[in-house]
Amino acid sequence: MPTTATSTFRVSSFEPTDYVSPVTTGTTVGHALMVKEFEGDLSGRSTTQFSFAFDNATGVGTYVAMEAFEGTLLGKQGAFAFAHSATTDGGPDRLSELVVIAPGSGSGELVGLTGNGSLRIDDDGTHWLLLDVDLP
Repeated sequence: MPTTATSTFRVSSFEPTDYVSPVTTGTTVGHALMVKEFEGDLSGRSTTQFSFAFDNATGVGTYVAMEAFEGTLLGKQGAFAFAHSATTDGGPDRLSELVVIAPGSGSGELVGLTGNGSLRIDDDGTHWLLLDVDLP
């Protein structure tokens, strides 16, 4: 039976890369490297490969990200990878959202971890990660 893990996170580093798409589209296509710090049921840090097609002026676009997390999840020490993506249309909602733990990516006490989840951003800017996980 899945257990829900709830955590807040903050981005401690966001470094755009020098990647430039060879194809010109109606919005900027780019890539960045991120580091995030998590507190709560998920406690630790992640490194993130972050790719996007996004218009800062309108808030319209889509991103895809792959994170490698290390720390504790519900008191169990280890590491795992998870992917997430979403689209925004200029409003507050995250459309076509996906959050999934990469199968087989768990290490330490998290070997065999599976699950999925969601991301939320409060009006005050607090970022949340909610994971429904099956622990090993």
